[in-house]
Amino acid sequence: MILPTAPERTRNADSHYDYRWDSGFYYLTGFREPEAVLVIVPGRKSREILFCREKNLEREIWDGFRYGPQLAREVFGFDEARPIAELDAAIPELIANHEVLHTPVGADDGWDARVAGWLNAVRAKVRSGITAPGQIRDVRAEVNDMRLVKDATELAIMRRAGEISSGAHVRAMRAARPGKREYEVEAEIIHEFCRHGARAPAYGSIVAAGANACVLHYRENDARIQPGDLMLIDAGCELDSYASDITRTFPVDGKFTAPQRDVYELVLASQEAAIKAVKPGAEFIAYHDAATRVLVRGLIDLKLCKGSVDQVLENGSYKQFYMHRTGHWLGLDVHDAGDYMRKGKWRKLEPGMVLTVEPGLYIRPAPGVPKAFWNIGVRIEDDVAVTARGCEILTPDCPKTVQDVEAAVRG
Repeated sequence: MILPTAPERTRNADSHYDYRWDSGFYYLTGFREPEAVLVIVPGRKSREILFCREKNLEREIWDGFRYGPQLAREVFGFDEARPIAELDAAIPELIANHEVLHTPVGADDGWDARVAGWLNAVRAKVRSGITAPGQIRDVRAEVNDMRLVKDATELAIMRRAGEISSGAHVRAMRAARPGKREYEVEAEIIHEFCRHGARAPAYGSIVAAGANACVLHYRENDARIQPGDLMLIDAGCELDSYASDITRTFPVDGKFTAPQRDVYELVLASQEAAIKAVKPGAEFIAYHDAATRVLVRGLIDLKLCKGSVDQVLENGSYKQFYMHRTGHWLGLDVHDAGDYMRKGKWRKLEPGMVLTVEPGLYIRPAPGVPKAFWNIGVRIEDDVAVTARGCEILTPDCPKTVQDVEAAVRG
C-alpha cells in the first residue's frame, strides 16, 4: 500500500492556504506534515514505512518545526522512516514481486503518472525474474470503510467539538441584531472556535439572514440584518482533525412571528422523528424518510402542498420546499468517507457511525405560496452517533426549542 498525504495548495502568488493533511493518511498515521507518504509492505513481518521531509534548520527558521525521519519514527511508531527524496528510488524495489498494489487511483493525475512510472520501472526488470503488481486497487475504499465506525477516542473528540460549536452558536444568537452585517456574526463564531483550541471551521460557515436562508450553500455572509429576519447559521469547528456540523435558525428580534414559528416547529418535529429513527440495523435512508413524512404532513396543513401525504410524496411537490437529504456521515471530513449504498441497497446503521440530522424548509416567493411565508428558511441540524441501543446526540447543548432559542437570542 502506498498512500500520500495532501499537497500544499497555493492561494495566490507565493502565499499558501493553511495546510490541511489528507484525512485518510492522517487516520492511519497521525502525521500532519506535508510531503509525506505511507508505505505498508506485507510479508512474514510486515513493515510500515514513512517517507517525510528531512530536518532542515534553515527551513525551520522560516517555516517552523519538522520532525524529520528519525524523530517521526520514534514518536509515531513506524517501523522505518526515510527522507521523502528517496521515494522514487525506493518504491520500485518495495513493490516488486507483489501481486496487488493498493494506492489512490484517479484522485490526482500527477500521482497516477508517478505510480505508472514505478510500475514501468519494475516491468523493465522482467527478464531478471522480477514481476510487477498485476492489479491496482483504490485503497481509499478500504480506508473509508474503516473510518466509518468511530472508536471511543474519536467519539470523545467529536463530543468536545460539538460542545465548542454549540457555544459558538449561542454566542452568535446573542450577537445577531438588526443593523449588523452577517460577517460580524460570523466573526463571533470564529472567535469562539479559536478560544477553545479549534483553530479552523470544519467548512465554510453559512451565516444567512432573511431571504439568504433559502440559499442552501450561501457563502457571501455580507448582507445587513433587517428587523424581523430569521437568521440561519450552519457552522461547526474542526477539533483535532474531526468535524462538527450544527445548524440553528433564530429570530434576530428575539421573537418568532406566527408564520416563522409554524415553519420552525414543523422542522423541529421532523428532526425529532428523524432522530428516533437512528438506531442500529436501520437503513441509512430510514431517518430521511421519517423526517420527510412529517414535513409533508405539515406542508399540507400549512396549505403549501395539496393532496394526501402519500400523493405529495409520490409526486414530489414537497421538493419545492425541501430538496436535500436529511443528513450525511460525519468524521474527519464534514461530508465524511463511507458508502451510503452497497449492491443497490441502503447501508444499515451500526454502533459507532456518526451522521448529521438536518431537515429544513426553504420557502421562496412563488405563485400559490402565501406571502406570509415568503423568504422563511429554517434548518435544524445536530450530530448523532449510533449506539448499541439507539443513538446519542453529540450536540445537546445548543438551544433548539422555540422557548430556548428565543431566550438565547435575548441573552
